[in-house]
Amino acid sequence: MLDYKRNPIPIILMLYAICFAFRTIEYFIFRTDQSMIGEAFIHKLAGILLLVFSIPFFRYSWTEVGFSPEKALRTMLLGALLGAVVFTAGYGIEIIIQLSTGNFSGLKFYVTSYSVLGNRGMQSGILFIIICIAGNIINVIMEEGVFRGLLVRLAEEKYSFPAACILSSVLFGVWHIMQPLRNVIDGNQSMAGAFMAGLILVVTSTLLGIQYCMLYKLTGSLWAGMAAHFVNNTTANLLHVVSDSGVDELLTVRITIAQTLSFLIVLFFYISCNRKK
Repeated sequence: MLDYKRNPIPIILMLYAICFAFRTIEYFIFRTDQSMIGEAFIHKLAGILLLVFSIPFFRYSWTEVGFSPEKALRTMLLGALLGAVVFTAGYGIEIIIQLSTGNFSGLKFYVTSYSVLGNRGMQSGILFIIICIAGNIINVIMEEGVFRGLLVRLAEEKYSFPAACILSSVLFGVWHIMQPLRNVIDGNQSMAGAFMAGLILVVTSTLLGIQYCMLYKLTGSLWAGMAAHFVNNTTANLLHVVSDSGVDELLTVRITIAQTLSFLIVLFFYISCNRKK
């Protein structure tokens, strides 16, 4: 067996490759995100199963990888509040921009599936809302549990937290290239367009990963990051800005504003906390 305490990188890459393989199969074969369900959830469930087997295998407790029961509700509310504040700012600025051009029509609440080519679908039934919420819960448990929990914990066996944070966040960034790659193969996007979309997704997702790692270190658990991550994904799926010329035309602007603000807030508290220590 690999000596993961002295050299955790091979085992980290192996676990990542397993998760990535399931993700590839779902995106290219099952394509559940393009189905009526609208969520790619199979590989996320596989990732949760990997967590369930890996944590005792490496002799960790659930608390050691971030699932601490201590102050769980409080930290969840903290993360949700962070997400709500920054997305209120993001929606607010987007609405102001649309109002300034006389293009704003209102807000609408319905389910869509996020895509780099624009949100798809328009479902307002309660079943689709429940599926959307359940899918996003599965998503944050898997991604936060694997990337911010297990992989960071393994990396910290040898490396400092900042190094572990960068490693897991870069892997998290690469995790998001699947949609642009599939768009090229399906002929829905040019190579140049997919490259730029992929580059933006990798960079923004890497920064998002760093933000959630800092939240993990600040709170001592994954709950705040999970809640913020859930708000980030769910608002994009459910709450839409309607203009005279379309829907969610400035989605990228809204998300960029919200996540930049969120990153700066978390970074400020992270630096302040480290200075006090």
